[in-house]
Amino acid sequence: MPDSQSVHAPDADFLNADLPAPRALDAARREGPRRFFNRELSWLSFNWRVLEEADNPRVPLMERLRFLSISAANLDEFYTVRVAGLRELARAGNRTPAADGRSPAEQLVLIDAEALRLLERQQATWKTLRDEMEEAGICLLTPEGLSAEERETLADRFMREVFPVLSPLAIDPAHPFPFIPNEGFALAVELQRKADGRTLRALLPVPAQIDRFLRLDDAPTGDDTPPHIRFLPLEDLLLMRIEQIFPGYAIKGHCAFRVLRDSDLEVEEEAEDLVREFETALKRRRRGEVVRMKITANAPTGLRRTIIEETGVEENEVIEVDGLIGLAALKELVVDDRKDLLWSSFTPRVPERVQDHDGDMFAAIRQKDMLLHHPYETFDMVIRFLAQAATDPDVVAIKQTLYRTSRDSPIVAALCEAAEAGKTVTALVELKARFDEAANIRQSRRLERSGAHVVYGFTNYKTHAKISTVVRREGDRLVTYSHFGTGNYHPITARIYTDLSLFTVSDTLARDATKVFNYISGYAPPEGLESLTISPSGIKQRLIASIAEEAEHARAGRPAMIWAKMNALIEPDVIDALYDASQAGVRIDLVIRGICGLRPGVEGLSETIRVKSVVGRFLEHSRIVCFGNGHGLPHKKARVYISSADWMGRNLNRRIETLVECTNPTVKAQIVGQIMAANLADVAQSWTLGPEGEWTRPDLSALDNPFNCHRFFMENPSLSGRGSAGAKDVPELTHSPD
Repeated sequence: MPDSQSVHAPDADFLNADLPAPRALDAARREGPRRFFNRELSWLSFNWRVLEEADNPRVPLMERLRFLSISAANLDEFYTVRVAGLRELARAGNRTPAADGRSPAEQLVLIDAEALRLLERQQATWKTLRDEMEEAGICLLTPEGLSAEERETLADRFMREVFPVLSPLAIDPAHPFPFIPNEGFALAVELQRKADGRTLRALLPVPAQIDRFLRLDDAPTGDDTPPHIRFLPLEDLLLMRIEQIFPGYAIKGHCAFRVLRDSDLEVEEEAEDLVREFETALKRRRRGEVVRMKITANAPTGLRRTIIEETGVEENEVIEVDGLIGLAALKELVVDDRKDLLWSSFTPRVPERVQDHDGDMFAAIRQKDMLLHHPYETFDMVIRFLAQAATDPDVVAIKQTLYRTSRDSPIVAALCEAAEAGKTVTALVELKARFDEAANIRQSRRLERSGAHVVYGFTNYKTHAKISTVVRREGDRLVTYSHFGTGNYHPITARIYTDLSLFTVSDTLARDATKVFNYISGYAPPEGLESLTISPSGIKQRLIASIAEEAEHARAGRPAMIWAKMNALIEPDVIDALYDASQAGVRIDLVIRGICGLRPGVEGLSETIRVKSVVGRFLEHSRIVCFGNGHGLPHKKARVYISSADWMGRNLNRRIETLVECTNPTVKAQIVGQIMAANLADVAQSWTLGPEGEWTRPDLSALDNPFNCHRFFMENPSLSGRGSAGAKDVPELTHSPD
């Protein structure tokens, strides 16, 4: 278990720390396409870092199991989307290179080799965790470990809870091989009829509607230790009861397999009815081509051959697994009973300023701009903002973007309530939010039934911006309260994703937000944006220009620094701009959670660039960029932005995104002096990227309490929670001479 000592605030040591000695690389990797890391291999490196947390002894045991599950689920999605697309390109003979110069076929060779290593490590990690879980009293049983009484109990449970939803399927000329959906898991069995010895082959799809792991009665230990928690895999129960499923047959052989299918959607750009088109596309996704199959190692030869032939999967897409198939399902074993094996409990804070105003969000925002740092400050404030607007008789209009949200979304409920109360409600529902398309269709119909205006945006752009505006009548004028976020309006993921929410009554941002909503609903590009920049028309250009300005400061001998934080950096033009700035002498510190296409620390290319990744209890999701503006960082005259966009081609060229400049001194101080400073100072959860693409983490063995930014934020209130806090409240880190 991690210790619970207080975490001290970050100091400024990391600002003045010497940069690592630059590495000399050959010209091909310094000047040609190989100056960029491959996107797909970089993503696999990120998933390795996730998996490493499953082996991290500083992480509680059940949370380590959760990291393993996440790593497995990540890899599944990677194959159903990214690898599926590359294979389609390779089969079509497309040799268009990626930014690093590799063709689709060349990338696939490297991906498959690295993914196989990752799969093998996942299985090894599972075996280690299973042993540790058993020592801790959480056991995954085998049929041989069951008592006669337990077998009898399970037989009854099987008939009540499992048997009614099973669909055993014979495989013969009269019964064509059934369709197995994406992520479908099935048993294949060879049976022998007892009456005459005839052989029957059959499939037994494992129903996804039932938990993969059945929890049995806990076993008392007889001492002060907690009772043992025990599970049995559902597939084992099916094999135990095979004679009830196939009466008169005995089992000769069996294997398990799981398929992954191409899950990318194709939608006609000229579709007249986007909702209907997406409903059709979702059905196509379910039946997409198989891109990968995992099957039990040493499966009976005949069964294996039949499965491969009937599913149409190629031999090189079949992975034999000596272990547990479907590791993503291990999240079911993360039980709440054993608090000692989980992260210590944490309750997000309600900002003091909101409390000072008796929960009145509008009064708190009127006082001055308010930035909330989720999940440390509760996302309930975003919900309260809209719920209050729905019931406030002075509110006349609400506009809202919805990219992802929860199934029973309180935000959608608030919008519906507002529309039913006669307020003008406009909701931009993005149908192209991958894997949330069906949920968004349901939400849009619910909103339409309530009387809201529902807009679906563009067919060729995704609307990924996170904006909400509330127009309120105050005296003889209308006041617009705006919310800009770096994450989704999703109250469940907001508990584990770190994101920022900016609330403001700025007239300029209100005008800008309204212009963006008009653009989305009316297709007329906005003109004269004042404090907001959007893509696809401006964010990339603004970033490159701001990076170039910082380079000019360096050339003129002024302090020049850039701090940025995001999920992914792969846009080649932006990376080249950062390379140019580094060569001019700009010091650049990047916190990149996932994919990074930039080579840091290369002599003559990127000597002044450092890249780190923070992987820990919370998923780092906020997007921030800070420019020293000729004064260095941190400094009150720095230019500070929050954004919905990562620095990727899709975000900067093919999506509607926002880049919001923060001008309030308290908000700027919170972002620069707390959020960015703590992320840059983090040691406990950090990895550093090297010039050859290697990620290394510091040796923590000699440190009793290495700085952990997540714990720091959990234990320390932010500036925004201090009522009327001002620049005087900023930690010493944020003070530097004018």
